[in-house]
Amino acid sequence: MTSSSHEAKGLPPSSHLGGGNLALPLRAAAASHPDRAAITHGGEAATVGELEARSARAAALLAARGVGRGDRVAIQLPNVPAFADFYFAVLRLGAVVVPVNPLLRAAESAYTLEDAEARVLIAWHAAEAPEPGAAAGVDVIRVEEPFGGAVLDGFEGDDAVVEVDPEETAVILYTSGTTGRPKGAELTHRNLGLNTRAVIGALAIGPDDVLLGTLPLYHSFGQTCTLNASIAVGARLALLARFDAAAAVGLVADEGVTILMGVPTMLAGIAAAAADRGPLPSLRIAASGGAPLPREQAETFERVTGVAVLDTWGLSETSPAATLNRPGETRVGSVGRPIDGVEVRAVGDDGEALPAGETGQLAIRGHNVMKGYWRRPDATAAAITPEGWFLTGDLGRLDEDGYVYVVGRLKDMIIRGGMNIYPREIEEVLHRHPAVSEVAVVGVPDERLGEEVGAAVVLAPGASAAPAELREWLKQRVAPFKYARHVWTLDELPKGPTGKILKREIHPPAADTDDACRPLGDKRGEGAG
Repeated sequence: MTSSSHEAKGLPPSSHLGGGNLALPLRAAAASHPDRAAITHGGEAATVGELEARSARAAALLAARGVGRGDRVAIQLPNVPAFADFYFAVLRLGAVVVPVNPLLRAAESAYTLEDAEARVLIAWHAAEAPEPGAAAGVDVIRVEEPFGGAVLDGFEGDDAVVEVDPEETAVILYTSGTTGRPKGAELTHRNLGLNTRAVIGALAIGPDDVLLGTLPLYHSFGQTCTLNASIAVGARLALLARFDAAAAVGLVADEGVTILMGVPTMLAGIAAAAADRGPLPSLRIAASGGAPLPREQAETFERVTGVAVLDTWGLSETSPAATLNRPGETRVGSVGRPIDGVEVRAVGDDGEALPAGETGQLAIRGHNVMKGYWRRPDATAAAITPEGWFLTGDLGRLDEDGYVYVVGRLKDMIIRGGMNIYPREIEEVLHRHPAVSEVAVVGVPDERLGEEVGAAVVLAPGASAAPAELREWLKQRVAPFKYARHVWTLDELPKGPTGKILKREIHPPAADTDDACRPLGDKRGEGAG
């Protein structure tokens, strides 16, 4: 959507995005259309003008606690309107937002608070408080109500927004810690602003849209693609405090949601919950990100809702969007083309770009790449080359037209007897089995071959399938060296806060577990590559 089309509807142009403080689009929106609904939650609505006013009052509250430019303020709130109040309040002061998952245990959140040297913690009333002695010096402000409520009483705000260099840090987003303790990715006002603009353009998000707010706002996916995007174009954000598939389907119907973005587990849940309702007529775009989208799940979602899923790809360190499938421009199995202003290439072990069709580590360069890891210069230097390429750790390839295909994580790749096996390929095959609901393929240590292929499977409700049956299913559909010799079932797969499957927490059961869940033995050398 162009600036002129915004102006034609009396809405602010998106030129504020990336050119200054990330709080400016909200102030511009409030000046342009103060009475337009910005956020709904629990049947109540907050207008743009109300959101701006509460943000200003929240800034006054924080300033009274000594928060100033460059200070870190942690926000530990679920998807409630108060998150937006304090998010923009911190930014308008020139301070730095440190989002924290409200479901974390006190010891877990204490690590983030200490590492970021947070000055203030805005905490949901139900979140665990930091333990005594942990995160010393942090001033804790408790929020009791979704719309902020009494915590802002007595504070009067103004329309001041601190002028910042776009390259200053706006958000420190802590990674999931797959390679050790979580690291704080420093995302700048420019990173997040231009990423928001690119997503708006690629998906043609406009003022008549209603976005479903199920993605956690404490992650850049939710911030960029729902909160900041909706504010920038004058769309409405329908928030759901905590994801529940049935509630999400009800919200789509009741609020007339037109754009739904989520991780694959969310989309699978929504499809299951909507199966008895039929198509969702208001929905025009469904986008998936945060984890690989199994083709079977995408086909099921489209069959139930009537809307095709646009697969996307990105990381915390890339603000987050890197590639998108655009409406009418999709390729099966691809996560789309790079967003405007961003380059993607596959590189070999020597760091050199590989030809189209060859698999290597995917690298990203552009306005979306983080400034670096907070106070970790060595980790930053290892992740970002002197030429500005961020090494993602994801394996993939590009086709001749620049469409990107992600095949797995570099650290997840299984090397069996010298043969490379990409878990996503095996997962896609298992997903086609009618009894399988979810699956994660992992490497299992093997004395002779180095690694074997293991598959942890969650069966669909009411379905049954023995591990031997699933192994045979694979054996008939993939090369002999690829099929899983170890198959076991679980009630559920371990997941992170956004619904991403945590493969690091998946291990085959011990040999003396119940027969129904025991990994299958294999004949040594059978089908060896």
